[in-house]
Amino acid sequence: MGISLPALLLGILLLVLVCFIVSYAELVISYIQIGFLQFPPVVIGLLFFIVIINRLIPRLNQRLKLSPRELMLIYCMMLIASLISSRGLMEKLIPALVAVNYFANQSNNWADLFFPYIKDWLVPFDPNRKSDQKTVIDFYEGTFDAIPWQKWMSPLLAWSIVVFLIFFAFLCLAAIIRKQWVENEKLSFPLVQLPLEFANRERLFFSSRLMWLGFALPTLVFSLNGLHAIFPQVPSFQLRYVLNNYLSERPFNSIFYTPIFLSLAGIGFFYLLPTQLLFSLWFFFLLTRIQDVIASLFGLRVSNMPLYPTRLHIGYQVAGAYIVLVIYFVYTGLPHLKNVFRTALSWHQKVNSKATDENELLPYSTAVWGLILSLLGVVLWMTYAGVHPAFALLQIVVYIGIVAVVMARSTAEAGMLMTETSFRPIDIYQIFAAKKTLGPSSLTTLSFFDAIFTRDQRGLILTTFLDSLKISQSIKLNRRLLLVVISLSTVLAFICAALIHLWLPYRQGGNYMYSYVYRANPIWAFQDNASSLEGLQTTSSLTALIFFIVGINVTTILIVMRSLYWWWPLYPLGYALSASWSLIVFWFPILVAWLIKTPILKYGGLGHYLKLRPFFLGLIFGEFSMAVVWTAISWIWGVPAPFFPWP
Repeated sequence: MGISLPALLLGILLLVLVCFIVSYAELVISYIQIGFLQFPPVVIGLLFFIVIINRLIPRLNQRLKLSPRELMLIYCMMLIASLISSRGLMEKLIPALVAVNYFANQSNNWADLFFPYIKDWLVPFDPNRKSDQKTVIDFYEGTFDAIPWQKWMSPLLAWSIVVFLIFFAFLCLAAIIRKQWVENEKLSFPLVQLPLEFANRERLFFSSRLMWLGFALPTLVFSLNGLHAIFPQVPSFQLRYVLNNYLSERPFNSIFYTPIFLSLAGIGFFYLLPTQLLFSLWFFFLLTRIQDVIASLFGLRVSNMPLYPTRLHIGYQVAGAYIVLVIYFVYTGLPHLKNVFRTALSWHQKVNSKATDENELLPYSTAVWGLILSLLGVVLWMTYAGVHPAFALLQIVVYIGIVAVVMARSTAEAGMLMTETSFRPIDIYQIFAAKKTLGPSSLTTLSFFDAIFTRDQRGLILTTFLDSLKISQSIKLNRRLLLVVISLSTVLAFICAALIHLWLPYRQGGNYMYSYVYRANPIWAFQDNASSLEGLQTTSSLTALIFFIVGINVTTILIVMRSLYWWWPLYPLGYALSASWSLIVFWFPILVAWLIKTPILKYGGLGHYLKLRPFFLGLIFGEFSMAVVWTAISWIWGVPAPFFPWP
């Protein structure tokens, strides 16, 4: 069984709807970041309403009822649309192509530093002209004139080549590691458990009073907060605090930015994760803050990681941790990987029955050679765009082979709602050599590449590919059909999101929309690289090397202890994620979930945990459904929306 034509058409319709909802909510309303989580609120909220409608359909026409397989395929289509429309691609791609021109001025001298090295096929403006250009001005300031679609056609086609090469590399990587992670290691993939239960056990879900009680709580909170935004006399709930405001005395005033976001959905979701994992996540996050206190007590000079909300010494510990983790993943999966490559490189039939790829997303030969050729294709594209070939290879290996793999593991094992790292490939290079040695051409193109791909990892599409494969196993779905659906959804979402992301700023004006997307992310890498081009950064960092080695050693010890002793409570993955924006946002819901779940398991056992589970599921669906509802209310009536605690 696959998917019927009506279900496929419904999926396409919802894909377009998700593209619009995400773009409007995140760019225009801006208070509702509804699409960039790996567990997107817009998708979960819409799925909730779809299942409700699907329960009512049999009363009208039994043939129109969607099967669990069709529901999950539509869910996967919406997932892809959400991430591509948001931080997974389009929110970074479109603004990056014009921001360097709009924000260039005599003070920063970008026209002289960067414009001579920008290939004219990369951008919709003329890099040979140093003055402001109408295509760019209208994008940021808005216009009622015709949108210059033709100006954008060439650069979007050029960038689509590297985008789809990277996406295909992710697809091949997912096909290669699926069996190891899903069947051999049996990772839980927490992000897919709720949608699967939602679709397969809808009767039990909707009949639970505890679920509706949990659903009612965030509904009340966000209804009051939404009304308060319109009518200030209505009481509201404060959902964001900054701990630093209460720590004004030395040495605690040196603690890095530490907010408290009260997300009921976050508490509900993290309640479902293992307690040891929850402990590791909040423990290692607080350990980063303890390091700040220790540094202040000893009067040490502390600098920040370039372009990331963490300290430099912590960011490089994390970089070392990532490398060790990937080596460990390869080591534990070596038997499977040997079979995969032996099968892929064999000219004959399968050499090992364990390596059969008949039911995989891609044949192993296609996946292996596709991964190699797509990576080489990205390197060639980057070289043609101006990057030194050796560094282009380093860039793409670190990005896809290290960062993306650890981010995917963070969702597959740790169930992180958000993928975000704490370093870029260029930061690894700077351990051993000064950035300026790459030259102005490489740094110029890398400024685009960092803004579009490597700096902000939220919305990473690799995790969606892996989650879709886990879903396919649970509902016994033909993976070749899934490949068709994924491919179709990716292309349609790219086209639809590109049109919306051009139409909105030309009509609204990028200056009056979400500042992070239009006035922060697309220019940060240019600001960081400008100092190198001006000769202000001259040497590599000894501090970076020291803490890079510290991260390698600590992670190795954690892996050994975790492998030898079942009771060892600290996950090495928790250490690797400790400095990320993900934990800055979710550390407090993780702590609360741990404080709730630990005594429940200790004194009530598994039975009480399962009995209370529907309540926490209700918290998730209630908060995420309210995000969809308030997006619609804000769009239809033009009223402000309440703040949702996952920025």
